[in-house]
Amino acid sequence: MKAKIGKRELKMINELVSHFENQTHLFSVVLDSMNSNIEHSPVLKKLIHSKKSRIKDPSHLRDKLERKLFDSKLKRKPFDINKENLFLKINDLAGFRIIHLHTKQFEKIDKELKRIFIEQQWKIIEGPNARTWDDESRSYFRSINVETSDNPNMYTSVHYIIKPNNNSNITCELQVRTLMEEVWGEVDHSINYPHKSESISCREQIKALARVTSSCSRLVDSIFTTHEHEVSSKMNSISKRKRK
Repeated sequence: MKAKIGKRELKMINELVSHFENQTHLFSVVLDSMNSNIEHSPVLKKLIHSKKSRIKDPSHLRDKLERKLFDSKLKRKPFDINKENLFLKINDLAGFRIIHLHTKQFEKIDKELKRIFIEQQWKIIEGPNARTWDDESRSYFRSINVETSDNPNMYTSVHYIIKPNNNSNITCELQVRTLMEEVWGEVDHSINYPHKSESISCREQIKALARVTSSCSRLVDSIFTTHEHEVSSKMNSISKRKRK
């Protein structure tokens, strides 16, 4: 049975949402700075397919706060979000996403992002953390020392939580994922956010789509690996002929 929200709790949530709405310009500044640094990085320009950013819709924040309130009631725990810690407790109020073509590009993207974070004195609060359900994907991220988390919802993406400096309480969620993972993520988000679809057919088809897009990602990885191997072999052959 769904818990009810009392008048005092409703007032508290209204105040939290209003507080966020009055401060959205701060999140815009963080996203603009992130975009500028990524846009002007010659390394990332070669690796990134596309990027996007957004500030959370206030109605989605309200929904999230209500869900957290219901959850705290069910667990008989105090609801500990207030104006002072709202921006630290809810880390996805500003979101930035980097989309790339194949999995092995991530290592270079991660290295360049960390260089930018150090140069700009941004602090990594969490991550990188690869959320994945695929064994091969998990194995790759572990091989490059990236922490992984199992995701039973069949979601795959690498997450960072950053903030502009040690004194700021503004945070931003940065996601890095392949183009195929983006396809699944966008379909799932449209159908299951902010509330999961009650349609069994939709839920089953989204699971099937996760396996199809994972296979497509694997095929794209294989194509790029083959291409790089053939280009390297050709260059070696030319070098040998020149030495003769």
